[in-house]
Amino acid sequence: MSQEFRRRDFGKLMGLAGLGLAVPALAGGCSTQSRPAARTGAAAARTWRVSGTAGAGLDGFDTAVKKLMQDRNIPCGALAVMRGGRLLHARGYTWSDDTSLNVQPTSLFRLASLSKPITATAVMTLVQAGRLSLSAPVTDLLTLTPPPGRSLDARLGKVTVRRLLQHLGGWDRDISGDPTYKDRATAELLDVPLPITREHMVRYGAGLALDHDPGTTYAYSNYGYLLLGQIIEKVSGMGYAEYVQRHVLAPVGITRMRPGRTMRADRAPGEVPYFSQRTGPSVFDAAGTTVPAPYGTFNVENRTAMGGWLASAVDYVRFTTILDGGTSVLNASSIASIFAKPETGLNSGGSYYGFGWQVRDVTGGRNTWHDGAYDGTSTIVTRRYDGVTWALLFDQRDDPSGLPYTYTDFSAPLHTVANGLKTWPTKDLFGDYF
Repeated sequence: MSQEFRRRDFGKLMGLAGLGLAVPALAGGCSTQSRPAARTGAAAARTWRVSGTAGAGLDGFDTAVKKLMQDRNIPCGALAVMRGGRLLHARGYTWSDDTSLNVQPTSLFRLASLSKPITATAVMTLVQAGRLSLSAPVTDLLTLTPPPGRSLDARLGKVTVRRLLQHLGGWDRDISGDPTYKDRATAELLDVPLPITREHMVRYGAGLALDHDPGTTYAYSNYGYLLLGQIIEKVSGMGYAEYVQRHVLAPVGITRMRPGRTMRADRAPGEVPYFSQRTGPSVFDAAGTTVPAPYGTFNVENRTAMGGWLASAVDYVRFTTILDGGTSVLNASSIASIFAKPETGLNSGGSYYGFGWQVRDVTGGRNTWHDGAYDGTSTIVTRRYDGVTWALLFDQRDDPSGLPYTYTDFSAPLHTVANGLKTWPTKDLFGDYF
């Protein structure tokens, strides 16, 4: 992603506002090397189609989302708002001249790095069951074999499951780049054809020197969450996605969520299309064929544990109820571990990265949040101290307007609406979708 922001700066600046109103742009842990391409379709020809149910008195959320989309010519969006465990607002938004597009509250979007809280939850189910220890070194759990001519960093033995969850493993993409976006280099080094596999990505990363001693520096790491996905498979004895669907999603009634796929022709039923100005070389063929950035400049199938899940907005807020307690998935002790302060990485504003969540303790409770982005995807989730949660999903991350696609820009209008409400509806809409 161009102009990618550093995660450590995000955590620091999040401390400027208890509700997350002063936050810089985020890359969602996801980036591609791409270049501009022409965009077709005139904004003047677009019309609105809004589906789902607006809770009584909550139409301000519609106004806020429609302005965000219209200002940026975003074709597809979805918003789900929950309070106190009740789904109060469930909307799909279409702003397009393409009458075949009709987004529903149940429409599926790529989550990008909103996938990381899902992976962290799955890890904690194994810890809770006594099958995995947070202090276990990755080298005891996975066989890490470096590429020919390279060797393992001796410090890998200090990279524990806990440090992987908290981005304290020692890899720093701001220094040495993100090894999960090195498809072509990985194929060449390992002498394998494109597309590469997750196992190839793991092996490529195993030959890299760590940028920091483990446990000393917070640095957002997709590679760390790739390893967590592999650990889940190794410990559980089943595929990562199957484990998540059985042990995280099914217990709370979620059946639509699934791993995404790269190619446009392979979209899941109900999945939105993705739009970008950019194109780039494909990571699926040796020739590097130029393709639309959302459809082949990165391999979605390889990224499930770090950024490859599909979900609807109503699915995602339903998933977050696990973190509110009262489900069979995680007990209070496990939830407390997810939001506990790390050994380092607490910034001057008081925020930090827990297990798959940015966290800040505030008067009255705790705010937790995450975002995600790919070419063709912008997503945020916010869990406020007052029991209000929302998930906002878009199918675009760039447009000719030049306006930013930041956590601040997307969350601030929603906070303004929520803060202005004196009363909230009580009708629970979850029964309409589950």
